[in-house]
Amino acid sequence: MITRNTIDQVYETARVEEVIGDFVVLKKSGSNFKGLSPFSQERTPSFMVSPVKQIWKDFSSGKGGKILKSKKQSNLTKKKKRQTLGKVFI
Repeated sequence: MITRNTIDQVYETARVEEVIGDFVVLKKSGSNFKGLSPFSQERTPSFMVSPVKQIWKDFSSGKGGKILKSKKQSNLTKKKKRQTLGKVFI
C-alpha cells in the first residue's frame, strides 16, 4: 500500500509542467504554460498549466486538476498512476 507520506512526496517532487509536457506541447506564457487542448481540436491554446499552483485547466472542455488527474485519459487506476509517478519522481 502506498502511504499518504509517499503521495505527498510525489506531489512535492513532481513538476506539473514536466508531467503534462510529456503529452501536451507547452509554451511559456508569463508565469504559466499554455498549449492546445488534448481533449478537443483547436487552433488557439486554451490548455493552461500553473507551476506555482501545481494545477492545470483546459478551458475548452472545463476539465482541470492536479498531476494525478492529468493522467486520467489513460486507463490506469489511481493506485497505478501514483506508482508510475512515484517511480519517475522518487
